[in-house]
Amino acid sequence: MECRVGCGACCIAISISSEIPGMPAGKPAGVRCIQLSNENKCLLFGTAKRPAVCVGLKPSEEMCGRNYEEAMSYLELLEKATRPT
Repeated sequence: MECRVGCGACCIAISISSEIPGMPAGKPAGVRCIQLSNENKCLLFGTAKRPAVCVGLKPSEEMCGRNYEEAMSYLELLEKATRPT
């Protein structure tokens, strides 16, 4: 499956603990990544600066849903399920 053009849900919903150019401490869940363009495209896609967690995240029907809202709901649940207690 390919990423849905203009979605960007994974660049907002999930937390990233590793450094991102422009966000040296990573980013918390629910915060828009600074490397997400106004068109919701990753500005680091295909570069060595893209965090490993982002490279490893592959689009799927389950994760992406039918639209942005479904993707955000799934990713928010995933983020909560993987957050240490």
